[in-house]
Amino acid sequence: MLPLTRVHHIAIICRDYARSKAFYTEVLGLQIVREVYRAERDSYKLDLSLNGVYIIELFSFPDPPARPSRPEAAGLRHLAFEVEDIFTVVEGLKGMGIEAEPVRIDAFTGKSFTFIADPDDLPVEFYQR
Repeated sequence: MLPLTRVHHIAIICRDYARSKAFYTEVLGLQIVREVYRAERDSYKLDLSLNGVYIIELFSFPDPPARPSRPEAAGLRHLAFEVEDIFTVVEGLKGMGIEAEPVRIDAFTGKSFTFIADPDDLPVEFYQR
């Protein structure tokens, strides 16, 4: 077994950098740690944290292919965030003009959850603590 200590980060490639940056910082409320433009790659790299913990690298590259989200494809399925109150989150999203899927109950844990999509249709889940 490898001596892993924690997940260091999740990397996401976006098609429209400004739109995705706004989504992850203004809608989800992640904090910017560092933003770098790499001219040799014509690429931005945005490091984001949640409550002081570095979790996401947001990349832009010229003309990336679309990621298949529906039907579900092999690979990373979704990004999930724990929340205190799922219904407060749903109402907050609605106030920003973002419709969440109907809240469902996890059959194994009894916890509530819902999904939205990021600007590139990556599924984003909110899961009741």
